[in-house]
Amino acid sequence: MKNIIISICLLSAGVISSYSQTMNNPNTNRSIAPTEQLTLTQEWDKVFPKSEKVDHRKVTFVNRYGITLAADMYTPKNITGKLPAIAVSGPFGAVKEQSSGLYAQQLAERGYLTIAFDPSFTGESGGMPRRVASPDINTEDFSAAVDFLSVQPEVDTERIGILGVCGWGGIAIEAAINDPRIKATVASTMYDMTRVSANGYFDTDDSKEKRNANRAAMTKQRTEDYRNGEYSRAGGVVDPLPDDAPQFVKDYHAYYKTPRGFHPRSGNSTDGWNVTSSLPFINFKFFEYADELDNAVLIVHGDKAHSYYFGKDTFAKLKGDNKQLLTINGATHCDLYDQIDIIPFDEIAAFYKEYLK
Repeated sequence: MKNIIISICLLSAGVISSYSQTMNNPNTNRSIAPTEQLTLTQEWDKVFPKSEKVDHRKVTFVNRYGITLAADMYTPKNITGKLPAIAVSGPFGAVKEQSSGLYAQQLAERGYLTIAFDPSFTGESGGMPRRVASPDINTEDFSAAVDFLSVQPEVDTERIGILGVCGWGGIAIEAAINDPRIKATVASTMYDMTRVSANGYFDTDDSKEKRNANRAAMTKQRTEDYRNGEYSRAGGVVDPLPDDAPQFVKDYHAYYKTPRGFHPRSGNSTDGWNVTSSLPFINFKFFEYADELDNAVLIVHGDKAHSYYFGKDTFAKLKGDNKQLLTINGATHCDLYDQIDIIPFDEIAAFYKEYLK
């Protein structure tokens, strides 16, 4: 027994010594995190029909926080040579089987290699706990998509753009400010998630008192979550609709809660984000350096969208003659999720053609 104990102690000391040497050696532990083996649905489970003009396959890639992201890749058929590429995500709380996949497929039909990805902690992507959002990690998700596209043999590395829908429109612009590899950015029916989290809709809660009350409520919830060992969910789009629901909430319901856009992996269609997810967005401001963004941006917004003020105000912060605001007359926020006869796909493709060259 004594010899066994001595052997165990010697083994433990060796492991600790080896670990210490590894951690203190600047030439080790520099590897990109391994890609997690995710369970991905192979059958077509999108809320839009499959196009016969493009090829489709599932892909995965890892971000710099070690989270493996899942994406649908759409490649135009019968086109050879290196292609311009676009990474797509959004809306905030949606999955790639919804609006972002539709955008990706439509742009692939117009000659672009595209991926529609699930953000960290959501959909088929990895990351624990589930249904948590982060202004930093989610911005990184777009750059990780650019990392992935940059090393694909069929992609022209100098011709990569991104597209974000709804809350991911604002995240896309923030990513472009930080990542000059992104040559062209489209934000469709965009939200500024930091502004709406801190100030409420239409800035009606823009006060120290209301922000502090919001912080207090969410940090209290953090204590409860830790005590209970699980995160409380905020709920997705309200269902059933109350009689006095604002029109934009009715529009969300008509997309996320009906066969038009419902998907079982979408938080908006089901039980939503973790209650505490929006806490970091309160103290984080997008677009502080928007005037330093040199590369091209197109903001697409409907003039009947409750979110139109986000698009107009963000556009006003951008500088340069390669920035455009395209207003779609009569369009609501959710019209630009999936209404093919309203979404200006040809204009979006033309914007990318002009600036991805």
